[in-house]
Amino acid sequence: MHWQTHTVFNQPVPLNNSNLFLSDTALCDAITRHGASWDSELLASIGQQLGTAESLELGRLANAHPPELLRYDPQGQRLDDVRFHPAWHLLMQGLCANRVHNLPWEEDARSGAFVARAARFMLHAQVEAGTLCPITMTFAATPLLQQALPPLFADWRAPLLSDRYDPHQQPGVQKRGLLIGMGMTEKQGGSDVLSNSTRAERLEDGSYQLTGHKWFFSVPQSDAHLVLAQANGGLTCFFVPRLLPDGTRNAIRHERLKDKLGNRANASSEAEFQQALGWALGEEGEGIRQILKMGGLTRFDCALGSHSLMRRALSVALYHAFQRQAFGHNLVDLPLMRQVLGKMALQLEGQTAFLFRLANAWEQPHDALWARLFTPAAKFAICKAGIPFVAEAMEVLGGIGYCEESELPRLYREMPVNSIWEGSGNIMCLDVLRVLMKQPDSLALLAAECAEVKGLDRHFDRHWRQLQQRLRKPSQAQGREITGQLYLLGVGAQMLRYASPPVAQAWCRMMLDPRGGVLLSEQVISEVLHRATGRGR
Repeated sequence: MHWQTHTVFNQPVPLNNSNLFLSDTALCDAITRHGASWDSELLASIGQQLGTAESLELGRLANAHPPELLRYDPQGQRLDDVRFHPAWHLLMQGLCANRVHNLPWEEDARSGAFVARAARFMLHAQVEAGTLCPITMTFAATPLLQQALPPLFADWRAPLLSDRYDPHQQPGVQKRGLLIGMGMTEKQGGSDVLSNSTRAERLEDGSYQLTGHKWFFSVPQSDAHLVLAQANGGLTCFFVPRLLPDGTRNAIRHERLKDKLGNRANASSEAEFQQALGWALGEEGEGIRQILKMGGLTRFDCALGSHSLMRRALSVALYHAFQRQAFGHNLVDLPLMRQVLGKMALQLEGQTAFLFRLANAWEQPHDALWARLFTPAAKFAICKAGIPFVAEAMEVLGGIGYCEESELPRLYREMPVNSIWEGSGNIMCLDVLRVLMKQPDSLALLAAECAEVKGLDRHFDRHWRQLQQRLRKPSQAQGREITGQLYLLGVGAQMLRYASPPVAQAWCRMMLDPRGGVLLSEQVISEVLHRATGRGR
């Protein structure tokens, strides 16, 4: 029966058939600029596959059917297993096949592999972000494990570098691919890991027995976790496998899975160690130093993940605005909407340029300090910017953007986790201050960065002078202001170097002019919207 009262028109169809790579000109430019153009063909293939309705449906299903904790088997034996929807496993297969967890760590890795891996990460994150948690932790842990794996687990190196996803419950040496999780925070401490109370007692064979708890035990189904615990020599990082070499289960008990606001496809548990076996990575008391080696990598992924979700939100909003009619025009042609969409696209232009400069810095030994300084600044600024950004995208769609049939509610719920995980905003600011105060070369590096573009924009020059004033006597209370200014200078320098002059100057006015109320010219709006849809290529 046809109901004349329910004829649907002027409702754009969902965005479910696009190439996530080729539609993003800023991303295409960035990988070429930073030496990863050799990966363009594969990135285009990945972008096409991930932009299909089938891939997007996997992301929806993985979140609609969150993981389930199986504590006992039918006979009453303790299991502590996590069961996932099949969509989760298919998404994980794609991530591992594309080596998002280990591309730069291969022995024959090409120059630009870190940049290429960041682009692959960004494309996958637009489909489903929860699966990136095990990928990120494995990516960050692998360089440490390549150097410091306990001799008993030396055979894990090969499956750590494979392109296979293997969810089977077997000892690591028998598996085709491995995942690594982390267990750092406890109830009483959170980010203050020095207050951890989990104890590690050394045994005669050199292993340790761990007794205590973890308040957040990320990805409990991982093959092993890196765990902080107090040994006689101080806080130490331990390698704690889920299954011991003889196939028996380690004494790790999962009390419950966290009921989270977002990131629902991914499992996080509360874990108890009942004399669980672990092996020290490095010397006793070096736990913080070992964790810091991984912290920068995971923090970079947090910033990249938030940026990716923002990119998807903008794509959904633009697709809607190009089709939806209002007041006799397409939404995208209305002057006020063009300002909103243009500013959103311009914001992402800057973030893309900056993040891939940062990805390149992680690969270059001479850029290590640049990466050390700007990574926590990027995590602080981009992860916080994502929440209002996705809310703005919802407003473009109106009511349908607020309903669960749309992607946007899931993107919105996902946003806060990257601000909180691996150190919340204040922790990032303290980290930036630590670098600025303890590594004098960082000030010279920052001065050189700004000197290269001095005189190209007055807003940028004024912003640099203001930060110099603050840095003469930096205080913890000003940590957020200093970190925010530092981040904007990093982005602005990239825009002034590589964006067209009208776009670069528009970015500086929009982001650095304290008076606000900036109106973008039609020239700038047209350019950034063309680039945001791939039409500028």
